[in-house]
Amino acid sequence: VAFSDRADWMADADFVPVGKVCDFSFALAVPANAQSKTLKEYATWLKANPQQANFGSPAAGSLPHFFGVMIGSALGVDMVHVPFNGGAALQAAVLGGHTQAGIDVVMEWQQNAKAGKVNAYRTAAADAVAADALARADASILAIFGAGHQALYECAAIARIRPIRQVLVVARDKTRGASFVEALGQAGFHATLSEAQAACEQADIVVTATPSREPLFAAEWIRPGTHVASMGSDAAGKQELPPALFDRARLFCDHPAQSVVIGDLQHFRGDRVRIVALGEVLLGKAEGRTHQDQITVFDSSGIALQDLTIARRLVAALVAKGKST
Repeated sequence: VAFSDRADWMADADFVPVGKVCDFSFALAVPANAQSKTLKEYATWLKANPQQANFGSPAAGSLPHFFGVMIGSALGVDMVHVPFNGGAALQAAVLGGHTQAGIDVVMEWQQNAKAGKVNAYRTAAADAVAADALARADASILAIFGAGHQALYECAAIARIRPIRQVLVVARDKTRGASFVEALGQAGFHATLSEAQAACEQADIVVTATPSREPLFAAEWIRPGTHVASMGSDAAGKQELPPALFDRARLFCDHPAQSVVIGDLQHFRGDRVRIVALGEVLLGKAEGRTHQDQITVFDSSGIALQDLTIARRLVAALVAKGKST
């Protein structure tokens, strides 16, 4: 009505503020495995990757929609708007890495941040279960590609099932890599920054936890007996491992039908009969590692059953403590 030419009053002149009833704070969020962890890093990433510049909002024409347009305008980047049918759908897309960023009220993101920590534990636990089943018993040198949110959880989980004495960190951003090495040191690890080739050639276990869309290393750098786990490929187009490695290794994953669509094994062009579900190994229905010099690859794209299992355990723990929420 305030914008109608028939109104005989003006909203900005004929109303007087009495007091604040409520306010809404909005936040821009990115996937946990995104390269940018601060607004400054996000702005730098946008300018360097304008072809990937998109953001989601709960609805077209909403305040978050306009905020995203304002951010893009301020940075000189034409950000593509992806409207969702409500905040729940938006948050699921951001958490799943299907959109590069999302804008919604802070309270909604806070709940997902708490859930994100649980997801980090779940993801790392799945990696540790696979490594325990497939890596050599004497594996002691871990190479981790990535210095983001998930990487520390991966190192901690692997160290619980193998005697890790050294962690080699490979990070594109050396400043962030150095900060991650320091964090590992504070957690009790002997960690150093390393170049990709040197890390691969020394490692007994290689874990990749990045949002990469191209191979992070060359297949020939992986030595016999190494266990390799791709934890970051969880959407079409993502890629961390070189396809040539698949020809030299035994292939395992959490869900074969899913891995060949959104996991790193979407880039495998060989006989899919070679892909073995980790569950089959755990149940004794299929062989895991059969000799010390064998290379094993585990492709983790994540399955809902893992989320349900950890949720059930958390609820049970809360109930045992006498809490209902």
